[in-house]
Amino acid sequence: MRFGNLDGRAVLITDGGAIDVHTASDGRFGPSPAECYEQWADLRAWAGTAAASGAAAAFDPARLGAPSPNPRQSIGIGLNYAKHAAEGGIPVPEWPTTFTKFPSCLGGPNDPVALPSAGVDWEVELVVVIGVTAHKVGRADGWAHVAGLTIGQDLSERKVQMRPPVPQFNLGKSFPGFGPTGPWLVTPDELANPDDLALSCTVNGETMQDSRTSDLIFSVPVLIEELSGIITLLPGDVIFTGTPEGVGMARKPPRFLAPGDEIVSTIEGIGSMTTRLVAG
Repeated sequence: MRFGNLDGRAVLITDGGAIDVHTASDGRFGPSPAECYEQWADLRAWAGTAAASGAAAAFDPARLGAPSPNPRQSIGIGLNYAKHAAEGGIPVPEWPTTFTKFPSCLGGPNDPVALPSAGVDWEVELVVVIGVTAHKVGRADGWAHVAGLTIGQDLSERKVQMRPPVPQFNLGKSFPGFGPTGPWLVTPDELANPDDLALSCTVNGETMQDSRTSDLIFSVPVLIEELSGIITLLPGDVIFTGTPEGVGMARKPPRFLAPGDEIVSTIEGIGSMTTRLVAG
């Protein structure tokens, strides 16, 4: 199942177009994506019938928003690919490096992003959206608590992120628009192997990152086990699972984003998302 946010309303994305969930269900499910995540199991059961109803309508992809636009928690994972840790001169971590991307930074797959400085970096990431409340969940049950997967960019202002006396990951990664996600959410059953997906990032057509999620140090189920062992993950929460090697800060000389640049983020089985950078 592909689930999306079209003009703020929850939709199913089919080959024939978009199905408005609230309308097609006769009000059984709320119109917003957040309401649907609260009823995720029931929505999944109903969706098969809806997809066969013929109620899909053509839509403009430019109208798509973030698949989970208002999560109560937005979590980032750093250093979750060994080669990315190595390019930063940091040992492979023993447990997930966790920070907050404040929910106000989240945006949709077509939103322009204003650059606050000349030190903003790209980071393509697989993003998990939670579908079932998770607390103290073992890794064997991790995928059962996932609504689906989408594409994300963990845009990072490196000066603020690394500002002494201690790093400020939460702030450096939470400027307005610094969490574009989309174009839609794909449920794990739609993917041949949700633990092994190709992901890549280009800037102005030049490939900057090219890896696979099977290279994650801490897989999706392990992240859910580790995070839910401390906090309670709630329906609609998003987890940015980490970025592979190839970020601009690690290049020699370093390379950062400029107004007019265009990032294309792609993940196998999900699609692509384009982010255009503008002057702040």
